[in-house]
Amino acid sequence: MDYKIFLSPPHMGDNEQKYINEVFKSNYIAPVGEFIDRFEQAVCSYTKSKYACAVINGTAAIHLALRILDIGERDKVLTSTFTFIGSVTPILFQKAEPIFIDSDASWNIDPNLLEDAIKKEKPKAVIITHLYGQMAKIEEIVYLCNKYGVYLVEDAAESLGATYKDKHSGTFGDFGIYSFNGNKIITTSSGGMLVSGNEEWIKKAKKLSTQAREPVDWYEHKEVGYNYRMSNVLAAIGVAQMEVLKERVKRKREIFALYEKHLKDIADFMPEIEYSKGNRWLTTLVFKNKNPFDVMEKLKRNYIESRPLWKPMHLQPVFKSAKAYLNKTSEHLFKKGLCLPSGTALSDKEIIDICQIVRR
Repeated sequence: MDYKIFLSPPHMGDNEQKYINEVFKSNYIAPVGEFIDRFEQAVCSYTKSKYACAVINGTAAIHLALRILDIGERDKVLTSTFTFIGSVTPILFQKAEPIFIDSDASWNIDPNLLEDAIKKEKPKAVIITHLYGQMAKIEEIVYLCNKYGVYLVEDAAESLGATYKDKHSGTFGDFGIYSFNGNKIITTSSGGMLVSGNEEWIKKAKKLSTQAREPVDWYEHKEVGYNYRMSNVLAAIGVAQMEVLKERVKRKREIFALYEKHLKDIADFMPEIEYSKGNRWLTTLVFKNKNPFDVMEKLKRNYIESRPLWKPMHLQPVFKSAKAYLNKTSEHLFKKGLCLPSGTALSDKEIIDICQIVRR
């Protein structure tokens, strides 16, 4: 390659600049304005969520969820170990204790280990990640949370557009969150969304995300909040991106299928659980014989970005003393797996060229 191919770069549509211009013309560039409402409504309409609150990123959305669920000091929160750290740090923000749960053959959280941990640890909440855009075994997870009276927060940061039995990720638990970071399937450069079926909780989230200001003419505060609300400018980008989300999901799945066609004899790809349809945010695989770090270096020399699979949280130095329920699945995936370029603007020829380099 004589130009750089990124892992999952932003892909703008036709109306982003138009809507930004409307924001500038109105002069509502701060965290108020019509596009905030329009973006929240667009996400609700697409996912069939009842209520939504647009915020600065997915981590902030998880933090608000935990705050509203009254997760605090000495509470225990079970969470996926095979995930990005932003799924976990909000637990620490609330001075609660994260306890990590390993994956099963789906690569997502293992429901059997989860039940073991629930029975032994008596947690107040569970945070599960729908990894790389693929649905976790959500029906089993919801059953366990209901059975043992545990709150469920779905980290759907990577899985906007994924469904299980035609119901969207992020809409099964007490709260769901989405991310619009620059590498996600749609992006607002940075941004997130908190969704719930509980109207009072989302009202509370909107208040907390604007410094917990009381509804009076002066600045009155009865509790501590955060500066988490999304700006009208970013929401305008989000409205335009939502217009092309179905196309982006379609193209991500085409990209995955093309990689699988050309590499299935040398690698195993992340599976899709029965009755689900992932958004295939990133094409991820585990090599049968190749060293993924060697492949990554070869791709880098050809100006192609790739990335190892997530290093499990229980292996991170910052969590060296945390409890974990393990079966070694996530450690194997980290040692043998790789994320390949999955940008929706990639051509079929570029993907085939990448496959040839991987095979060599």
